Amino acid sequence: MSTNKPYCLILGAEGDIGKAVAYRFAKAGFNLYLTSRNRDYINADENHKHWETDYQIHVSRHFFEALDFKSHELFYRNLPNTPEVVIGVLGYLGNQKRAQMDFGEAQKIINTNYTALVSILHIAANDMEKRFTGCIIGISSVAGERGRRSNYIYGSAKGAFTIFLSGLRSRLADKNVHVLTVKPGYIRTKMTGHMKLPKLLTSDPDHLATSIYAAMIRRKNVLYHLPLWQLIMFAVRAFPEFIFKRINF
Repeated sequence: MSTNKPYCLILGAEGDIGKAVAYRFAKAGFNLYLTSRNRDYINADENHKHWETDYQIHVSRHFFEALDFKSHELFYRNLPNTPEVVIGVLGYLGNQKRAQMDFGEAQKIINTNYTALVSILHIAANDMEKRFTGCIIGISSVAGERGRRSNYIYGSAKGAFTIFLSGLRSRLADKNVHVLTVKPGYIRTKMTGHMKLPKLLTSDPDHLATSIYAAMIRRKNVLYHLPLWQLIMFAVRAFPEFIFKRINF
């Protein structure tokens, strides 16, 4: 184990994407802070000792209640070492139809995918700005590029998050802090397990994690994964609103 190696804080490490990203950064030699709101995950017997042995790193799990915004400052301040990289993998797809009738569901979608991330990433950004170093990676979505009738509440939260990351990137551009926006497209995870996904537009968490790490190394601003999604979303954005509003997709 080495405390001399950089630390990476992964917010939402319990999910499939979070696990894959954690493994990729472990292989790269980062010490890891893995967070979850699930205490069973925090207290599980599996403690990544094999990662610590194989990659000579330190791995620790931390309880993080994303929706308890007032706890974020203390959570970040209590980390044993300041993270060089902070990755926001928090996400909640939710139920669009339920959210249309139940504001509680809509609020959960918005707060998980946007408000919570704005809170904790601002805390990290302020710290990195003072230190004149760091990297913030946010997992957004192509769903945030245009409002679709099937998921406009989730999409609006992701769209807001994309704009937040863009503004944060601009703010920190001359502070030596890199901000990367990731737009994964379809990824095979437990969250999308109930969906029929097109094979040509669908990837897996490990492939995504590899792309994220490579984009960070190259200091890219925005990562579309897979690249075909960039072309598709260009076409989607090009539809006039009077046509797009009639498309059921």
